[in-house]
Amino acid sequence: MNSRLLELATRHGALKARIDEQRRTLVQQSVPLENALARGDVALEGVDWLKHHPVAVALAVSAIVIARPRRAWRWAKRGFFVWRGWQAIRQSLSGVR
Repeated sequence: MNSRLLELATRHGALKARIDEQRRTLVQQSVPLENALARGDVALEGVDWLKHHPVAVALAVSAIVIARPRRAWRWAKRGFFVWRGWQAIRQSLSGVR
């Protein structure tokens, strides 16, 4: 085998070993991100459940309004302002692109 091919084969092996080590490091370092994304998935499943069970949501809101009308009104106002703020942020970010 000529020396050039031997050198290329050696370099190729070293690069593959380096890539394998980088992949192992990446897997180890991505564990916290994976845990955070798993929590986000759980939250999205909850939102999905709420979307598919509007009667349960309506019953819960009705019970809260009947039991504590002042508190329900206060939280409704807060929710409205949060929603409006979110809409404003989304609208301003849509023009950034």
